[in-house]
Parts: sequence; structure tokens; C-alpha cells
Amino acid sequence: MRWLGILLAGLLSGCALLPPAPAPAVRPAQPESASFALNGRISVSHQGTRHSAGLRWTHTAQSDEVLLLAPLGQTAARVYRDAQHATLEDGDKHYQAGDVEALMEQALGWYLPLGGLHHWVLGIPAASSSAQIERNGNGQIAALHQDGWEVRYLRYADTRPDSLPTRLQLSRDGLQMQLLIDEWEIP
Repeated sequence: MRWLGILLAGLLSGCALLPPAPAPAVRPAQPESASFALNGRISVSHQGTRHSAGLRWTHTAQSDEVLLLAPLGQTAARVYRDAQHATLEDGDKHYQAGDVEALMEQALGWYLPLGGLHHWVLGIPAASSSAQIERNGNGQIAALHQDGWEVRYLRYADTRPDSLPTRLQLSRDGLQMQLLIDEWEIP
């Protein structure tokens, strides 16, 4: 009987050591100026070719850094932009231009629409242009049409209206992307 008490006490103390459940990923209070980082995966289909990569994106109001990662986690390409310029490093090749989308199109054959995407991944339209929005039963955006892009929100971190998306599908002019967000980091 004494062994049963010791075993039960050990099991209960083991439960006390479990880490707390992570807080649900929710939209920052001021999303227009919010900084964030995300980790995930991207799949791109364009002109009959398919590409996939891991993704690490760090966004601030002044800059963006996107790392496209090979299957074993090494950086395959690094895209950086700030107010003055955009650069893309692809192995030993280095590209520079004023426009990150044109630079990515030139070097990779496809591009991430960073101008709107930093809003869309937060589950909001960009304020710079009009948008058509369809909402789901939870009040979250189900589809957004803006600047020629169709953004479909396939999954959110939670059912709350301010929950962050975890799976998006983007399409425009034959370019289709799936963005899977595994982890959000919002200061």
C-alpha cells in the first residue's frame, strides 16, 4: 500500500513539471506597425514548376528578411529589403535592386508580395488599397481579394476572431503559393 502512495505522489509531482500550454497566437493590438517573425513552409507553383522550402520571415516597420531554407535547414536564399534597396543572396550569387518583388522574380522566377503579405499573414487587408473580404462564421477572413491577389485563409491558430492564420493560399496570374505557418513570434 505504501508503494502505491509513493507511485501516486511521483505521478502527481511529474504533472506539476509540465510546461504551461502556449498562449494562442493572436493578432497584435496595432497590426499596422507590428513587428513579427514566423517560421513555416512555402510551396510555390508557377509556369509548370513547383518549388518548396522552409521559411523564416522577420518583419519590422523598416525592413523584411526572408530566409528560404533547404530540407536540412540550411539557407538556400536570403531576401532582404528596407526603404532604400532590396538584396537577394542565392548561394554565391548576390543580386540588388530597388524593388524586392522584381528582384525575386528575376532571380527565383517567382516572388512573395511582401508589400501586402505582411498584412495578409496577420489576417487583415493592407490599408493602401481597397479589398473585397469574405468572412467565415467566426468573423475571421476566409478570402481576401486585393491588388490582383486572391488570398484564401484555410486554417487559423484558434477560433477566436483575432486569431492568427496558420495556413494561407495565395494566387495571381498563374502563380500559386501555399504558406504554412508553424510558429509565430510577436513581441
